[in-house]
Amino acid sequence: MEVKRDILWRVYLSYILMVIACIAIFGKAVYIQQFEGAKWRSMSDSLHQRIDEIEAERGTIYSEDGQMLSTSIPQFDIYIDFRVASLREKNGARFRENIDSLSASLSKLFKDQTPLEYKTILQQGYKAQDGYFMLKKKISFTQYDALRKFPLFKMGRNKSGMIANERTIRLNPYQMLAFRTIGLARDSNKVGLEMTYDSILRGRNGKQTVRSIAGGVGVPVDDTYLIEPETGKDIVSTIDVFIQDITESALMKMMIKNDADHGCAIVMETKTGKVKAIANLGKKSDGVYWEDLNYAIRPGEPGSTFKLATMMALLEDKKVNLNQTISLENGVWKVAGITVYDSERHSENNVTVKHAFELSSNVAMAKMATAFYAGNPNQFLNHLTKMRLDRITGIDLMGERRPTIYRPGSRLFGPTTIPWMSFGYNIAISPLQTTMLYNAVANNGKMMRPYLVSSFKEEGIVLKEIQPTLLDSQVCSAATIAMLRACLEGVCTDGTAKSLFAGSAYKAAGKTGTALVADGNRGYANKIYQSSFAGYFPADNPQYTCVVVIKNKPFAPVFYGASVAGPVFKEIADRLYSTYLTGNNTNTVANKRKDSIPFQYIGYKADLAYLSTQLKWQFKDSTGRADEWSSLQNKNAVVVLQKKTINGSTMPVLKGMGLKDAIHLCEGMGLMVNINGKGKVADQSIAAGAPIARGQWVQLSLN
Repeated sequence: MEVKRDILWRVYLSYILMVIACIAIFGKAVYIQQFEGAKWRSMSDSLHQRIDEIEAERGTIYSEDGQMLSTSIPQFDIYIDFRVASLREKNGARFRENIDSLSASLSKLFKDQTPLEYKTILQQGYKAQDGYFMLKKKISFTQYDALRKFPLFKMGRNKSGMIANERTIRLNPYQMLAFRTIGLARDSNKVGLEMTYDSILRGRNGKQTVRSIAGGVGVPVDDTYLIEPETGKDIVSTIDVFIQDITESALMKMMIKNDADHGCAIVMETKTGKVKAIANLGKKSDGVYWEDLNYAIRPGEPGSTFKLATMMALLEDKKVNLNQTISLENGVWKVAGITVYDSERHSENNVTVKHAFELSSNVAMAKMATAFYAGNPNQFLNHLTKMRLDRITGIDLMGERRPTIYRPGSRLFGPTTIPWMSFGYNIAISPLQTTMLYNAVANNGKMMRPYLVSSFKEEGIVLKEIQPTLLDSQVCSAATIAMLRACLEGVCTDGTAKSLFAGSAYKAAGKTGTALVADGNRGYANKIYQSSFAGYFPADNPQYTCVVVIKNKPFAPVFYGASVAGPVFKEIADRLYSTYLTGNNTNTVANKRKDSIPFQYIGYKADLAYLSTQLKWQFKDSTGRADEWSSLQNKNAVVVLQKKTINGSTMPVLKGMGLKDAIHLCEGMGLMVNINGKGKVADQSIAAGAPIARGQWVQLSLN
C-alpha cells in the first residue's frame, strides 16, 4: 500500500506541474498577443520590410520639331502570391477554374512556352504556396496592360495574387539617330545631353515601403509613397529629326562606299548657331558603323579647310590682295630643309592668290605665311585667338577637348611650325571649331556659340528658353569677309569643288581638305588620308553651315576631299535646299514647309474650331453642323476636322482626348473613371466599341 500511495503521489504531482506549465504557456501567449503583439509584429515587419528609394521618372529629350529623342518607359516584373486566401479557399476552386485559360493567354502573349508548360509551372508555384512566384521579368507596359485583362488576373491583386513591380528604363526611339549627342542615361555611363543636363532631367527621387522577397527583390507593400517622386524636366534640343536623318544617311552611304574608319558631319543654322544635326559614325570590329564616339568635338589636324584662317589673317593684315600673282613652284617648295607638296593635283603655276586658294595650294599658303609671319609668329597666332581657335567652342556637351596650338617657347615650336600650320598641319582643332569659323564668315563676321538645347519644359509649359549667344560681333573687317566669301565661292566654281557643284540649282561656298594623318606608331607609312569639306549654302544668303570630316582606311584609292567629304556635303545641301529653301530664287528663304508632323486632338467641335482659328490653321470641316464631338488631326500637312460619333451604349475612342473632355464624356455616359498618369489619354481599359453599362469602371492611362 505504501508503495502504491507513493507512486500515485508522484503522478498527481507531475500532472499538477504539467497543468501549471500549460496554464503559464497559455497565459504568456495571451499576454504576448494582447499586450505585446504590436511590438513583435513591427519587429517582424522590420526584418522583412525596408524603405526603398523610388527613382523619379526622367525627363524627355525632344527634337526641335517635337519628336522624342530620348524618353523613359515603364517596365514591369510580375510575381504571383499563391498564399492569398481567395486562391486557397474551397480547395483552390478559383485557381483550378482559371489555370487553363490563363496558361493559354500567357503562351499567346509571350510566345516562349506552350500552354501546358505554363500550366505546369503555375501548378508547381501553387502547390509550393510560393508567396512571390516569379512569372515574368522586364515586360513592357503594353504586355502588362494585356496581362491585367487575362483570366484570374483581371480580378485584381487581392483575388488573383498578381503583383507588378514597376521601374523605368531609358529608350532612344530613333536608336542610332544622333545617339552619341543625345547620349546614354546609365548610372555610371552618362554621355551627351543626358550627362550635360542630368540635374534637370533626373527630377527628385521618392521613397516607398517594400517587402523583401527571394534574391533581395523589393515588392511594394501598397500603392502609396512615403515621398512622391518628382518627374524631371523635359528639354527641347535644337536637333531637327529630318535634317539629322539626311545628314546621317548621307554620311553613312559614303562611309560604307569608301570603307572609311570614322567620320562626322555637322549642320549649323547660320544666323543662330543652333546645331540642327550632328552625326558621328565609327566602324566597329564587326564592320558595322555606329555612333560610338563624338568625333565632332575631338581635335585633330584639320588639313586644307584651315586655309580659311590663314587667308583671314593675311587679308586682315593687308599682307596680300586677291589679285596679286604668286608662283606655286610646280607644287613643290622647300622651307627650313623640309619639302612642302601640293596634295591636290593641278597643272597651274603662276596664279592669283585667290586662285591659289581655290586650287588648295599648300605651297602658296606656306610661302605667304613664311614671308609675312615667320619673323613675328605671334601676329599670326593672335588672329587664331581672335577666331577663338585656341579654346573650346563652349557647346553644351561635356567632354569637348581643348585644341592644340604650338606657340613660341614650346619645345615643339620650330621654323616649320608656321608654314605647316598655314595649311592645317602642326595644329589640332575639332570639326565643330571649323564649323564655328566658317559659320562666322557665312554670317558676315558674327561668330555664334554653337548650342544644342533651345528650351526647358515641364508638362508642356516652357520654363526657360535658350537664346543664341553672340561670341564676337566682327571676327574681322567687312572687307575681309567679302573677300573670303569670294574665295569660298570660287572653290565651288573654279577650284577643287568645281565638278562637284557643276549645274547646281544654288550657289555654294566651301573648301575641300585632304590631309595625310598619322597611324599611331606606324606614322604616315599607311597613307591614311582625312577627307573634309567645310562650307555654307546658299552662298548669297547663307542659311546653313555644314562641315564633313571622314578618316579613310589605309591606302584608300579615293581620298580627296572633293571626292569623299564633298558629295556628303552636297547631298545634305541638295536635300535641305529642295525642302526648306526656294528652288527658283537662291536669294530668299522659302516659306516654311507645311507642318507634316501628325497630331490629333479630340473634343467639342466649337472648341477645336476656336483653337484652329487662334493658331491660324486652315482646316477642312467634314463634320456637318450637328456633331458635338469632333477630332482635329493633321494628315499629310492638311488639318482636317472630322466627325466623332458617340454611341451611348458602346465605349468611345478616348485616345488623344484631354483629361477634362474624357471625364466629361465618360461620366455623362454613367461610367466611373479611374486615372493614372498625366497628359492626354493614351490607353483605356475598356476597348473602343465594347458594350458598357452605367456604374462600370474604366481605367484611363495618360501619357
